[in-house]
Parts: sequence; structure tokens; C-alpha cells
Amino acid sequence: MALQSTVYLIDDEAEMVELLTDVVEMIGLKVHGFTRASQFFEEVKTFASGSILMLDLNMPEMDGIEVMRRLAGMDNPPALILVSGHDAGVLHSAEKLSEAHRLTLIASLSKPLSMDKLLQLLIQYTESTSSNQQQKAASSEINISPAELKQAIENDQLVMHYQPQIAVATGMLSGVEALVRWQHPQHGLIYPNYFIKVAEKNHLIGALTQSVIRAVVQQEKEWQSKGLTLTVSVNISAEDITSLALPEQLSQLLKDNQLDPTRLILEVTESALMGELVTSLDILTRLRLKGLCLSIDDFGTGFSSLSQLHRVPFTELKIDQSFVSNLSTDDEARAIVKTCIMLGHELNMKVVAEGVEDGATLEQLRNMGCDLAQGYFISRPVSADKLVAWLKDRS
Repeated sequence: MALQSTVYLIDDEAEMVELLTDVVEMIGLKVHGFTRASQFFEEVKTFASGSILMLDLNMPEMDGIEVMRRLAGMDNPPALILVSGHDAGVLHSAEKLSEAHRLTLIASLSKPLSMDKLLQLLIQYTESTSSNQQQKAASSEINISPAELKQAIENDQLVMHYQPQIAVATGMLSGVEALVRWQHPQHGLIYPNYFIKVAEKNHLIGALTQSVIRAVVQQEKEWQSKGLTLTVSVNISAEDITSLALPEQLSQLLKDNQLDPTRLILEVTESALMGELVTSLDILTRLRLKGLCLSIDDFGTGFSSLSQLHRVPFTELKIDQSFVSNLSTDDEARAIVKTCIMLGHELNMKVVAEGVEDGATLEQLRNMGCDLAQGYFISRPVSADKLVAWLKDRS
């Protein structure tokens, strides 16, 4: 295990700095400890890629909130592990502040610390950072032009992977979320974070979405011929929900392929609804009239969640993974998830939890009455062939 990250420690207790230094050095990481934040800023002017700062929020002279403010103005600031002896509400607010400052947050931990958990977090982050750096190095040579992406859409170079969604109560496969990839002739498989923005900036997102939906419809038709009936969720963009032709196009496509429109779920993020509200509401309501289902994605991360639920005829609510992943450790996240499930059911919607990473989280969702779940604990996104193999193994 080759861990290259440097860990900085800021805690006003010298004994704690000494203990943490010994613990972190056990896994081969470089450590620099400080008992005063001002000393940290005096001695450290730049940060290497992959650096980590373990920061006690309750510090004399300069507290952790002030430290985050200063870090936000620096180049390449370290990723944070926030520590506090205060209640969970303080840590939660500090987490939100780190997001507002666009700082990378690894975790927030309450005192007394679990050293085993701390080591696990450090190992996972450093290994992930190393892997990401390798991917970035490989992808730095990829320079996607709008013309190349347009050609890829027209030449069917886009391929679909599918992440299973299971019924929480039974564990049975209920549906899948369709996720697009680009099978590039030179660069191999390219993930959407490298080409979606190119599509959005160059008015190609509509053509891309249509290509994705055509591929999904063909796959659904093939599954249906083999006796496999699934719902398929597809993400659509802000531009898609301002296209007045979309409802008729999708309805005709489904009719031509003799597919039940209720098997296609269109996922819309809250942010996508913040644009042309009247046009969006027109299109989304007509999609429901055509029999298609609508899901509000990443619920809870926007600023007008309740008004969107009241306005748009959604059939499904997807709880954002930032809440789901913290179910076991964060009382506030647990309360938010529980409330979202109750709210969704009161509004006659199915509720999907995304980002399920372990069995304990799935069990808590089962106890809360959540309908569906997806995440790496269940399965990563896989090709259609591998999905069938996954289903056979699971049965």
C-alpha cells in the first residue's frame, strides 16, 4: 500500500497532537502537528495534492471556522477531517460551511475519537486520491471537442450501464438507473463527467438525451422479450424540460416499441427546475398525462424542495446520498431521511434511497419503510449483460 499524502494536525492539546501523530505514522503517512492555527499558517504556505488537514473546531486564538475561511482563499487547500467535542449540530453546520467554501470534506468526527475509524478514513481517502490522480493523468490527454461528441452521438458510440434498484422490504430487483458512458475508439470508456458539460455548453444535450432514451427503450424491449420486467430511470437536463416536443416524441417512441410508459422514469434535479418554470411545468405535466413517471432527484440539496413537490406531479422521490451515507453516524441525517420517507409516502410517491454503502444502512432504511434502494453495497453500475448475470447470482 503506497500512501503518499501528508497529514496536518491542528489541536490545542499537545498530548492529542502527539497521540494522533503516532497513530497516523503507523500507516506510513507524513505528519505535521500544530497546537496553534496561526503557527500552521506561518509555516505552511502551499499544499501538495492529496494533503489532509485534521482540524479541531474548538481552538483558542483562531478557531476552526476561521481556519476554513483562510483555507478557502488558498490554492489547492487540503481535504478536511473536522473534529469537535460539541454537539452534532455544530459539526453539521461546519460541514455545510466547508461545502459553501468549496473545500473537500472527508468526514466530521466527534470526540472522543475512534482511532480505528480515523485510520480507515485516512486509508480510504489516500487510496482513492491515488486512484483519481492516475485517472486524471490518463484523462488529461482527452480533449473532447463538440464536433467529436456530435459524431459520437450520431455514430452510436454511447453505451449504457445500469445500476440496480432493489425493493428494500424484500431485496428483489425492482428497476435500474440508466447511466451513459462513451465508448471512445481511442480513449476507451469515458465517464459522463468528461462530456456532459461539453454537451450542455454546445446545445448537444437534447440529442444526447434522445440517444440515451432510444438505447434504453431498445434494451427494455430486449429484456421484456426475455421475461424481465423492470422500470428504468433516465436523467434529463434543464434543457430537456424546456423542449415542448419532448412529451410527444417519447410517447410515440414508446408506442412504436409497444412498451408500457409507466416503466420509464424521468429523473429531474431540483436545480433543473429553477429555470423556465412555466414551460417546465407544462412539459412535465404532459409527460405524466402520457403515462411516464417523474422522479425528483437529489432531494434535499436544493433551496425549494417543498415548493417543487407541491408544484410538479412527481411519482418518486430520491433521497440524496449525502444524507443516506451518514445514516449510521449522524442523528440529523437520520432524521432527514426518516422525514423524507414520511413526506414522500404522504404525497403518494415511492421513495428511493441512493448511496447505500453497507448492510447497516440498508437495514435502517428497511426499518424506516423506504421503498427502494441503490448503491455500491447492492451493485455498481454494470452493462446490460452483467446485470443479467448479477441477477442470476443474486437469485
